[in-house]
Amino acid sequence: MGTSCPSGFSSDQARSGMYKLEIELKRGHNLAVRDRGGTSDPYVKFKLAGKEVFRSKIIHKNLNPVWDEKTTLIIDSLNEPLYVKVFDYDFGLQDDFMGSAFLYLESLEQQRTIPVTLVLKDPQYPDQDLGTLELAVNLTPKDSPIEERRDSTMEVKKYGLKHYVHKTMLLRRSWKRSTKQQQSIRLSELHRKAQLWRGIVSIALIEGRNLMPMDPNGLSDPYVKFRLGPQKYKSKTVPKTLSPQWREQFDLHLYEETGGVLEITVWDKDTGRRDDFIGRCQLDLSTLAKEQTHHLELPLEESQGFVVLLVTLTASAAVSIADLSVTPLDDPQERREILQRYGVTKSFFNLKDVGIVQVKVMRAEGLMVADVTGKSDPFCVLELNNDRLQTHTVYKNLNPEWNKVFTFNVKDIHSVLEVTVFDEDRDRSADFLGKVAIPLLNVRNGEQKGYLLKNKELTAPTKGCIYLEIDVIYNAVKAALRTVVPAEQKYIEEEPKVSKQLLQQNFNRVKRCIMVLISWGSFINSCFEWESAQRSIVSFVLFVVVVWNFELYMLPLALLLLLVWHYFFCSSRDGADVSMDGMFEWEVDEDDKEEKDSEPKGFMDKLYAIQDVFISVQNALDEVASFGERVKNTFNWTVPFLSWLAITALCLATFLLYLIPLRYLVLAWGVNKFTKKLRDPYMIDNNELLDFFSRVPSDVQVMQYHELKVDPGQSPSKRRRTNMS
Repeated sequence: MGTSCPSGFSSDQARSGMYKLEIELKRGHNLAVRDRGGTSDPYVKFKLAGKEVFRSKIIHKNLNPVWDEKTTLIIDSLNEPLYVKVFDYDFGLQDDFMGSAFLYLESLEQQRTIPVTLVLKDPQYPDQDLGTLELAVNLTPKDSPIEERRDSTMEVKKYGLKHYVHKTMLLRRSWKRSTKQQQSIRLSELHRKAQLWRGIVSIALIEGRNLMPMDPNGLSDPYVKFRLGPQKYKSKTVPKTLSPQWREQFDLHLYEETGGVLEITVWDKDTGRRDDFIGRCQLDLSTLAKEQTHHLELPLEESQGFVVLLVTLTASAAVSIADLSVTPLDDPQERREILQRYGVTKSFFNLKDVGIVQVKVMRAEGLMVADVTGKSDPFCVLELNNDRLQTHTVYKNLNPEWNKVFTFNVKDIHSVLEVTVFDEDRDRSADFLGKVAIPLLNVRNGEQKGYLLKNKELTAPTKGCIYLEIDVIYNAVKAALRTVVPAEQKYIEEEPKVSKQLLQQNFNRVKRCIMVLISWGSFINSCFEWESAQRSIVSFVLFVVVVWNFELYMLPLALLLLLVWHYFFCSSRDGADVSMDGMFEWEVDEDDKEEKDSEPKGFMDKLYAIQDVFISVQNALDEVASFGERVKNTFNWTVPFLSWLAITALCLATFLLYLIPLRYLVLAWGVNKFTKKLRDPYMIDNNELLDFFSRVPSDVQVMQYHELKVDPGQSPSKRRRTNMS
């Protein structure tokens, strides 16, 4: 039944009036499986006229989720259907599409709540059963039909039809503009609240006891998976044991006031086939007191054995999302408070709270075209270790403006801020547009800079430039102390793959390190062979003097002098040598992709076994080469903060060795090592020297973090060719 309108209006114009659409998202039935465990983590998006207007919460591990969420939309046309999409949430990965459906608004009965069942389909596989969604919908006109008809008739009689039409169109445009702004603000606030965490749960995975044997030898190769809401963490594998000692520490975010349920599963690692399930347990975090460390021994369900954990719940870190008009560090009083919080007098309070970083995401220019319309729908993701926040989407734009301010807590000043631009896609995972990686120690506070976007591997430029303004405030003493503890590991890291190019690259890197040692050996041997009489005489005199007067404190003193020499006479500290592209092969060959599933199973098992061997060799070469490059980059002042820290440590070592006899130092070291386990049975041991070198970038990382120069006079395409040449 249509609504009457003044003479001269068609039924299409009547359908273009202002309406209020109330939607209750109730539940889903028999949704698609997208995770390996046979479940999914579904959430729902509503889109209207190509723009997202609602996003539901995530229901974890459920194919029959119950949302019971309500939203109200103001629409100006019934001709455009509401587009409903369901996705499976994957932390650290692109979300999987689970189906979509259209709700045709013009077919709805108005002014009463009606139940609606939407059948989900995949446009590419229309015959596939993807389940259903249950909604309750109420569509009502924005104004009463009788009142609207009376007012419009009187206005037509008084001023004429032309005046009435003109006024109606102006009001409609103004209302449409304000409605879109309200929806955009509402969606932005929804995204903001969904991303911010309310606290931190620190977990120390200590050990397992009496686990079930899964291998023919009566042992297992156990590792542990943790899951808290959308977050996942995987421990290292301890081979051939039923009582593994993991000794790992990591943090997860608390998004719920109650804390949520921590899911723990234990697995046995198997090469060439699916890993065996050992057991599971759950921990309700709402039962734990905050700001206390809890020692827990959790029994495994459906199995034997225990998992030993230390769990601590702490208050939320300094994380926020705001508009440019509400910038924390731009407020003088708030900036003073933050500077006091990280001042020298607070150096030994809360050592994990090293500082804060504020990132203003201004805009991007000249982005890559990702849609068939010649445009893109870009949004920006910011990652600092395992902290992840994102902007809203700017639709159909290659030069988007976000104008958002993000604040992160800094737990390690050697962290790298990764900013990635994606294109939001209608029915698929988001498309990659570009990425930059910015070490926090390279930031110049308060400077707005344009960063050229790079490819996923950060090895070559791609199209586009993003403008950021970054401020980092930190306590130098805390930062130095945190340098000699294990670095935070990523929750989810890509599984290493066999690559001929990567294997060759790592081999060349190791070869270069060995060649440096050989060149030093050749130099020393030339002194013995008297190839240069002057050099040999000087070397002989220096050798006699040093050996005759040698004391142990001279070892760190020699390293100290070498660092000082490089500071004054080595020009490489002014900028990393990024002309090393020729040393590495970055092209990915199609032959390196995984084999097809059609291969015989026996052949695939052998292939996986060979791949594991190659990956082990590949990773071993990478570790050896990276260590050599990190030692070199320490002395080359690639990261001045770390080189100054090394000078401080060497000065202290020289001073101690000069004043205190060696036997007392060795005795103190031995007593500490022997009594450490007795003093704290659950201490996570570490090597301070290796932790220090883990913060120094390798040559590969130096090239990845190298900032490409932006020439404002060049077009994006020409700029890209210039940086590649």
